[in-house]
Parts: sequence; structure tokens; C-alpha cells
Amino acid sequence: MERDLAKTAKYFNLTRPALIKLMREKGLINEKNLPTYPSRDREYLRAKDGQWWHPELGMQYSQSTRVKQAGLPWLAEQLGLEMPAIPADRRDVA
Repeated sequence: MERDLAKTAKYFNLTRPALIKLMREKGLINEKNLPTYPSRDREYLRAKDGQWWHPELGMQYSQSTRVKQAGLPWLAEQLGLEMPAIPADRRDVA
């Protein structure tokens, strides 16, 4: 499972701009919000390529950062954030 930066920020109870600021300060993402070291951090972050057709401008391309599942505890450690508590599993309650 991968999360975009907005969902990752929500996971840590932050705003997207606050998460981006912390990640930039630590050198994890660059000015385009893409991983600064894609090879080194490939287990945790990746750049997702996107494209769409615009009727007047033709094919448009974009890139965005995705945080992998293994990247959540890594990111918490890198940024000094606390991992949210895992909710109790109530499926076995009768």
C-alpha cells in the first residue's frame, strides 16, 4: 500500500504543507516534492509518474511522491514523529 503526501500527513495528524516542510528540512524531498535520493530511499519512497490528456494542450505529465508502507515507521524516525496508535481489533467481540 502506498500513500500520497496528503494521506501520509493525515496519518501523522499533520497538514500536507507541514509534512513537506519537515521532509525538505531533513533533505528527504527536493523543491519539486520528489525524493532527493530515489535509489537510497527506494524501500520507503517512490516517485509516481502520472499522465492525462488535456483537450487543448495534449498529453500532460506529472510526478508525485508516494510513501510506501515500510516508509511510515522510517519517516516517523527520520522526522521525530510518533506513530499513531493502532486501533483495537473488535471483530472477535460478540
